[in-house]
Amino acid sequence: MDLDKRMVSPKVISFNRTSEQWVNRVARGWDATLSRLHLGGRKGPYDDYAYEFEGGANDGLRSKHYDKSLRLLWKAEEHAPWSSFRDASSDEKALMSQALRSLTEEEKAQRKRIGSAEFRAFLNEQYTLEQKQAIVKILSAIGHGEAYAWMVSAEVLNHVQSTGARAAVTMQVFEEAKHFVVLRELMHAFEVEIPPLSGWEYLLLEQAYKARGVDQLFGMNVLIEGIALSLFGMMAEMPGLEVLHLFHLDESRHTALPVNYLKDFPLSDWQKRNPVARMNRIRLVLPAVGLIGYMEEALGEIGIDALDFGGSVIRKISYLSHRAGFLSEGDSRSLVEGLNKALNLYANTTRDGHVERDYTQAEATVGDRALAVEHEIFAA
Repeated sequence: MDLDKRMVSPKVISFNRTSEQWVNRVARGWDATLSRLHLGGRKGPYDDYAYEFEGGANDGLRSKHYDKSLRLLWKAEEHAPWSSFRDASSDEKALMSQALRSLTEEEKAQRKRIGSAEFRAFLNEQYTLEQKQAIVKILSAIGHGEAYAWMVSAEVLNHVQSTGARAAVTMQVFEEAKHFVVLRELMHAFEVEIPPLSGWEYLLLEQAYKARGVDQLFGMNVLIEGIALSLFGMMAEMPGLEVLHLFHLDESRHTALPVNYLKDFPLSDWQKRNPVARMNRIRLVLPAVGLIGYMEEALGEIGIDALDFGGSVIRKISYLSHRAGFLSEGDSRSLVEGLNKALNLYANTTRDGHVERDYTQAEATVGDRALAVEHEIFAA
């Protein structure tokens, strides 16, 4: 694909790689020591080097239960017309079964081929090896994040009140599972090595998982899902990645969940003003700043300015944080201003002739479809 590659200084690349490796060794080593001493350590039972949960893929069990459940998922509107549910479209009721019945055996075989070998060939036609490696590096940051989102959302289920809230979080658990297994297969289709968690991602995800109570909603649904929303909105128009539009739509609901939930069950004044809680929330954001620098090389390979992307993410995260009540208006403004200064300091240090600018006014999401989805969230 003819992408307008952004050049990044080799010194900057070297610095970002070295600092990430140092953070990775320290973070993992510290958690390993705590674990050996039975004092905590890494919480997530997830093997990011194998890109699997502990215990392996176990695809046979997934096929018998997860895949089958998707095929047999029933709609309340169809089976309980007296209820208030309106959860089935005419397409969902009829289109798929009619279409599959109408296929010949040859057409069914062709459909299977398009889903595997031909898709890989298509990706090879569209992208260079370097571009494929960059795309997988970017997507892996969210792929590993989906594993943690799956674990965190399952834990959050025990903290929310009301049947409606539990139903909403239950669907998020379901969708995170779907995201993890589908995104994993998409990345395998690129046929390049999938990297493990970087040090910055490791800190970010473990901190979110270890957060307590409703603060897990901040760490996961606001911060991490906010990054995912921006990445999917940025990449869904690229050839072969159109499925990310569906991920993006799911993430829009996930990022809106804390705002909607906390309208009915707002944080107490103490939860909002507690200085320790406020600092913990800001602390959760800090590894994301290191991640922006670490991703600069890969983002540059596909023509994206990492600092524009970072500024866009910071603006959206700040907006969601304030709307949900996790950060006061003053804290939210200070976070945006402080992180924008950090991005400009990084640019001053690494880019010749840098002129001070407000990176938080950048928009990383592209395409009318994705922008329309995000308009419903950020224009409210």
